[in-house]
Amino acid sequence: MGSSDEENERLARPEFWDQRYAQAEGDRPTHEWFRTFSDLESFFDRRLFNTQSPDANPRILHLGSGDSDVPVGLWKKGYRNQLCVDFSTVVVDLMSQRHSGMEGIEWKHADVRHLEDLPEKSIDIAFDKGTLDAMIHGSPWSPPDDVKENTSQYIREVYRILKDDGVFLYVTYRQPHFIRPLLNCDGTDWEIETEVLGDGTSSFAYHGFALTKKS
Repeated sequence: MGSSDEENERLARPEFWDQRYAQAEGDRPTHEWFRTFSDLESFFDRRLFNTQSPDANPRILHLGSGDSDVPVGLWKKGYRNQLCVDFSTVVVDLMSQRHSGMEGIEWKHADVRHLEDLPEKSIDIAFDKGTLDAMIHGSPWSPPDDVKENTSQYIREVYRILKDDGVFLYVTYRQPHFIRPLLNCDGTDWEIETEVLGDGTSSFAYHGFALTKKS
């Protein structure tokens, strides 16, 4: 994460990530955003494993997946119906080649703000670990217009493609009271649950969100 607002703005551009992912060496993630699969396993246990077993073959969408190890971690748990999208062609090619033998995970180039290729109400589980955060810069109390535009386009797309009984899982380092207004953008109607992630030993808290459509 950048130390200045100008650097934070760069996170929303594919050129920044293309350059970062081009430095990949071997199987080690170039940029594991926030938390590894192991760190998040208890969150998945509560929000996925206990509600959607691999036998149900839920369609899982990773939004801005990068070179995270989460899809592979879920694959090892038996989830073999995963789609990973990212706007960096470099990382899509990298991950497609790196895990070409893993049937049941597909990496695809796409902008999460424009998911026209995905049908309405086609996703059981949508997962975001830092993608929304990468669109945010400026004052958290009064986000700039481009932040509100980008985040609302994105969240409305997630709402559109999520099944009526689907779940949007989101992990962030930002405070919930700043994030909730962005999640509750026009065109959506969410039930939102929030929890603190971690073992309590760190003063730097991450938060997990579980969003479902109101019935």
